[in-house]
Amino acid sequence: MACSSLASQVQGEKLPELLARVASGEARAFAELHTLTRGRLRRIVLAVGASPHDVDDILQESFLKVWRNAARYDSGRAPVMAWMTTIARHAAIDHLRARRQPSFELDEAILVPAVSGPSPAGDFDYASAEPIARGALARLPEDRRRLVALAYLEGESRASLSRRFGVPVGTIKTWLHRTIMAVRKDCLAASAAA
Repeated sequence: MACSSLASQVQGEKLPELLARVASGEARAFAELHTLTRGRLRRIVLAVGASPHDVDDILQESFLKVWRNAARYDSGRAPVMAWMTTIARHAAIDHLRARRQPSFELDEAILVPAVSGPSPAGDFDYASAEPIARGALARLPEDRRRLVALAYLEGESRASLSRRFGVPVGTIKTWLHRTIMAVRKDCLAASAAA
């Protein structure tokens, strides 16, 4: 219990600094913020009532809003995690309304417990991982590299990608999943060889 509250306290102290760096456009800070908060926001989105199949799209939309609005964050109004939780919750509710699915109350979503224990991202070596990831992405076919860039760097929605590539949304999701799995496998092989 004490370890969990200590981890939450450390995270709570680090998030404002990361968000300030995100507000200045620092991509590495955004990646770290994403790593530290993704699990909690995923649980919030699921608790609101979103389908597990839609969670990644909702989180992508949420993190895109965080990126775009980081400079507008006001620490006097709410802690960073509460601000981000509100963004994710609203994105999930909007998604459910668009699909006309029922949602659960905020109180139930807020009660989702945080993961206890230290964050595995604390020991992540970004400097050595970056060339491995760049190499794996460079080895992708051009169309898959473009798809990944549009989805994860530009924040383009699955529906928009569906229209752009002329295939169903399900096909886009499958392509992205398979491509990310291939990149992951390639990265693991490259890091094992290094």
